[in-house]
Amino acid sequence: MANLGWSASLLFLLVVAALRSPFAAAQLRPGYYASICPNLETIIRNSVRQSMAQSQISASATLRLFFHDCAVRGCDASIMIVNSNGDDEWRSPDDQSLKPQGFQTVLDAKAAVDNDPQCRYKVSCADILALAARESVVQSGGPYYQVELGRYDGKVSTKSSVVLPHVDFNLDKLNAFFSGLGLSQTDMIALSGGHTMGAADCSFFQSRIGTDPSMDSGFAAQLRGTCTSSQSSAFLDPTPLGFDNSYYRNLQGGRGLLGSDQVLYTDPRSRGAVNYYASNQGAFFYDFTVAMTKLGRVGVKTAADGEIRRDCRYTN
Repeated sequence: MANLGWSASLLFLLVVAALRSPFAAAQLRPGYYASICPNLETIIRNSVRQSMAQSQISASATLRLFFHDCAVRGCDASIMIVNSNGDDEWRSPDDQSLKPQGFQTVLDAKAAVDNDPQCRYKVSCADILALAARESVVQSGGPYYQVELGRYDGKVSTKSSVVLPHVDFNLDKLNAFFSGLGLSQTDMIALSGGHTMGAADCSFFQSRIGTDPSMDSGFAAQLRGTCTSSQSSAFLDPTPLGFDNSYYRNLQGGRGLLGSDQVLYTDPRSRGAVNYYASNQGAFFYDFTVAMTKLGRVGVKTAADGEIRRDCRYTN
């Protein structure tokens, strides 16, 4: 995460129309693979369960990977591409917070799907990532929701295409970014609740410790003891392995780790939604599933501009 420069802002505005195209999204439907790969969701569910057993951070890493994919070129698994010249999304400075466990979860799920002869090379990496993100939420105690399927995989991945929200964004900047994806302030606040799982490197919030009056003083003292080196990290909320609404209760107490999280409570225009989700986990769960469905429609590729990758890391 870094400052959103003018050139990056212009690039983002130029691709907004393509990302929000309704035509490709219209092809999506929950039963897309019913006759192609009827056991798809069971295969991915079991694979994600194995990944979570192997690594405690696989669920949060996979959920974050889905957002970073959809928010750049759309939900086309371009974040997974490894280019031989080193110019690809995952090597962008803004994607260095992504953890390898998320990538491995998707690769393992892809291998499991292709191990079924009926499914081999017929399911896109983009759809596998979308389903793995859902399973990461559900198997961490979060809500179940149907995933619309039928995405094709993108063929392009470049560092320069990566424009993402940064930890110093205020509410206006957050709303501007998410609006470009066709998402509302309510969607943005609900998706931010995904920070109920996982951790953040100290470099993303260390400058707030002792200087940001919105941070609880006791929490700041705790973080000073945690962030003893540039390699240190801290949990985003007290239940980092569970998907719940404790993230919002944290914000109420001035214990939001990232500035772009805490601003949701300090700004009175968004505080009401934080309070609502903090007191009503069911409402948060519902709005999160709505927002995830809308996010999953962003920048969907079709057979005309996409493909079904045989290996998620490389274009065919």
